[in-house]
Amino acid sequence: MSRLTGILAATYTAMHQDGSVNLDMIDHQAHSLERNGLAGAFICGTTGEGVSLSTAERLKVAERWMAARGNLVVVVHVGHNSLEECKVLAAHAQKIGADAIAAISPTYLKPPRIEELVAFCAQVAAAAPDLPFYYYHIPSMTGVRFPVVELMRAAAQHIPNLAGAKFSDDNLTELEGCVNLTLPGRQSLNMVMGHDEQLLSALRIGAQAAVGSTYNWMAPLYVRMVRAWRAGDQTAANALQAQAGQIAGIVNRHGGLVAGKSVMSLIGLDCGPARLPLRSLTVQELAALRTELQQAGFFDVCSSDGEG
Repeated sequence: MSRLTGILAATYTAMHQDGSVNLDMIDHQAHSLERNGLAGAFICGTTGEGVSLSTAERLKVAERWMAARGNLVVVVHVGHNSLEECKVLAAHAQKIGADAIAAISPTYLKPPRIEELVAFCAQVAAAAPDLPFYYYHIPSMTGVRFPVVELMRAAAQHIPNLAGAKFSDDNLTELEGCVNLTLPGRQSLNMVMGHDEQLLSALRIGAQAAVGSTYNWMAPLYVRMVRAWRAGDQTAANALQAQAGQIAGIVNRHGGLVAGKSVMSLIGLDCGPARLPLRSLTVQELAALRTELQQAGFFDVCSSDGEG
């Protein structure tokens, strides 16, 4: 089973001012990611406001990404509170040739035990049996906080196409436990770091890939950071991670996801407004964000294309 490697952007779902999905922007997003040296795209996840899209919209977004992908790997997030909708999304991802699927836990009627979550994920994964399945661990959003090592150990017994987890948490001890987990008769887990500010630490622990929102607009900086780390220049790698953290901190203070989506317009890829219940930035708020980013050197180090 293929494994994710490198940096993948958790892509924004572009929208028109009336709130409808802007499929045409996907071509430009894909070109930007590939040009800037990223490995792929993780679509319809948290950053992509996937849970705010209808299933029909998610199917169309996935199809357009597959048409625009170029050499990018495409991972389709198929998580949903409805198991049946998850299965529709998963089967569709396999049909159109996606490289992998991922799913969060149900978030309203939450699984009471690991056993129920594994049973849920097993049915989702079975709907796309030829694709690697990644459990998307993001407890800050789902409120589901089972120990991921125990979840992976249980899931490995029931999900033949289990590949690993997208680990969007800051508990590096738990991440390391997953990296080092031995599963009888199976490959080691393919752990994908989803907390951008700790990418360098995750790589040192043994994470093989990363998925995050900041890679949409900070790819050149991160590509240089990973290159420095691989070359053994830890001083340069540490400095670049610190710089990335500073810039991400500014965006987070100005609204997190919605601010990041607005940053796309500042680099020439206007992804439009966020969908309710999120509130998009006002013109004045975007101007203030731009000023802070300029003072932090963002436009000098992040918005130009990097080498692959």
